[in-house]
Amino acid sequence: MAEHEMHDFDVVVIGAGGAGLRAAIEAKARGLRTALVCKSLLGKAHTVMAEGGAAAALGNVWPEDNWRVHFRDTMRGGKLLNNWRMAELHAQEAPDRIYELEAWGALFDRTKDGRILQRDFGGHRYARLAHVGDRTGLELIRTLQQRAVTMGIEVFMECKILRLVKRADGVVSGAVGYWRATGEPVSFSARAFVLATGGIGRSWKYSTNSWESTGDGHALALWAGADLIDMECMQFHPTGMVWPLSVRGLLVTEGVRGDGGVLRNSEGRRFMFDYIPAMFEAETADSEAEADRWYEDHANNRRPPELLPRDEVARSINAEVKAGRGSPHDGVYLDIASRHDAEYIRRRLPSMYHQFMELAGVDITTDPMEVGPTCHYIMGGIRVDADSAATTVPGLFAAGEVAGGLHGANRLGGNSLSDLLVFGRRAGMGAADFAEGRPTAPDVDAGEVQRVMAEATAPLRRKEGESPYDIQHDLQEMMHRLVGIIRSESELLEALGKLNTLTERTAAMAVSGGVVYNPGWNLATDLPSMLAVSTIVAKGALERRESRGGHTREDYPGSDTDLGGVNLVQRLDEHGELVLVPATLPPMPAHLAALLSEEAQ
Repeated sequence: MAEHEMHDFDVVVIGAGGAGLRAAIEAKARGLRTALVCKSLLGKAHTVMAEGGAAAALGNVWPEDNWRVHFRDTMRGGKLLNNWRMAELHAQEAPDRIYELEAWGALFDRTKDGRILQRDFGGHRYARLAHVGDRTGLELIRTLQQRAVTMGIEVFMECKILRLVKRADGVVSGAVGYWRATGEPVSFSARAFVLATGGIGRSWKYSTNSWESTGDGHALALWAGADLIDMECMQFHPTGMVWPLSVRGLLVTEGVRGDGGVLRNSEGRRFMFDYIPAMFEAETADSEAEADRWYEDHANNRRPPELLPRDEVARSINAEVKAGRGSPHDGVYLDIASRHDAEYIRRRLPSMYHQFMELAGVDITTDPMEVGPTCHYIMGGIRVDADSAATTVPGLFAAGEVAGGLHGANRLGGNSLSDLLVFGRRAGMGAADFAEGRPTAPDVDAGEVQRVMAEATAPLRRKEGESPYDIQHDLQEMMHRLVGIIRSESELLEALGKLNTLTERTAAMAVSGGVVYNPGWNLATDLPSMLAVSTIVAKGALERRESRGGHTREDYPGSDTDLGGVNLVQRLDEHGELVLVPATLPPMPAHLAALLSEEAQ
C-alpha cells in the first residue's frame, strides 16, 4: 500500500480520560516524548460523567477517617475479590493525588474554614468524596487537560486504534489505527504503551456510558495476548434516568443520595429500610424522621440505607419494580425535594437540576425523579501489576476502568476518580521505567498496517450484508435481557449462543459509502471489540456460580467461599481460542487482614 502516516514516541497513551491524562503527565515529567491518542475530542472523555466526587481519606469532615478505613471500605465493598495491594496503594495515595490536583488549579467545594469539603457516598463509612458540586469529573478533566497541554504533550484526537503490534520478542512496540474523519491509516511506534480506554457499557441497551465505551482497550489487550480478570463483575448504577426513553440510562449522580435524597416506591414508602440487615431495621418507627434518627443512633455509624453499596441498592430497586411497586416507567422515585430547599438543591446539584428540567420537564426542587438501574461500570478488566500497572504483555500498561483488580466484585462510588489519579500516575511511572534506556521502537511494518486496514475496511467492499446498526441493536437488547443485573445459567448459555451468531453476522456485514465521515463504518470497526468483550463477560458470568457484588446469579443466590478466593482469568491460547483459568488470590498480609475486622481507627 502507499505510504501511511507514521509517528514515533517513547510513550504512547491510548485514551485521554482521567487515567490517560495522568499517565501522560507522569511520563512527560520524566522527560520522555509522550503522546495521547483519543477516539473522540480532548476533554470529551467519559470521565466527565463521574459527577459526585473523588474518594480520598482527607479527614476534613470526619477527622477519624484515614487510609486504613478507606482500605477496609474498599475491600468490603468489593466482597474481598479485590487486589489487596491495589486497594492499599489507592487508599494511601489518594489524598496526595487530590491535593496535587488542587495545586494544579482544581476548584473544589470548601468547608467553612477553607478546606476541601467532602460528601457522603454509598459504602463509605465517612464523608470522603472531594467534589465540585455535581461536576467533579469535568473539573478533573479540565485541570489535567490544561496541565497536559501546558507541558507540551502531543495529542492525536479522533483517532481510532485497531490493533497493537508486537516485536518478535513479544514486546508491544506499535499501534495501527485510522483517522475517524478521513479513514486514512496511521501508525504509532513507541517503547511503551498505556491503555486507558475506559469501559464497555455501550454493549447494553441502557447505559450511563458515552458512545466511546465499546471495550476497545480490553479487546486490544486480549488480542495482544494479555490476561483479563473478573469480567463478569459489572456494576449497574442504581440511579439512571428512566424517562423519557431518549435519555433512559443517563446517570443520576449518587451525590443526590449523598446530599440526603431518598428512594421511594409507588406507595410513597421509603423502601430501602426493608433491604438492610434485620438488626438495623427501624420497624418501630412511626415516621420517616423517626426512622432517620433511629438509624443514625443505632446503625453503628453507618450511612442511611440509600447509601448502601451500589450493588445492594440496585438489586433493591429491581426487587421493588418486580413486586409491582415501581414508578410508571419501571423505576422508582428519588426524592430530594422533601429533604432540602430549592436554593440548596440548585447550588449543590446544578447539573442534575438542569438535566431533569431540560430533558424530562421535571423540577427536582419540587418533584421526585424517576430512576432505575443502568449499566454503569466494569470492575473486571486487564490484569495488571499493582505497583507498576504493567499488564502480562511486556511493554503494555493499563490504568483506569480498563484495568481490573482494585474494585473487586463491586466498586464504591467515588473510588473511580481517585483510581484514575492514583493508577494513572503509576501507569505513567511504569511505562517510563520500561521505556527509559530501551532502544527506539522500530516503525510499524507497512504490511501489518495494510493487513489491519484491509480487515477493517472489508464491510465497505461488500455489496450485500447486514447493517452494523442492526447488529449493534440486537447485541444491546440481548445483553440487557440475558446478561443484565440478574443472571441464570440458561440465559447465559442462550447469550453465548447468540453472541456466536452475532459474531458470524458481523463477519458478513456491509456498509455503504466510503471511509470519509462515515459513522456506519466507524461503528463497524467497534463491533469486533464489543462482541469479543461481551463474550468474555458472559463466559465469566457462567463460570462464577455464585452471587458476589455486581454479579448476581438467580440460580446461585449465595456466595461461595472457594470462588471468593479466585480471580477468573481469561486469555487467548496459542490457537486464538478463548480460555478461562481460575487464579487463586494472593494472601493478604496480616496487618491488612486485621483491618477488615476492625470497626474504627
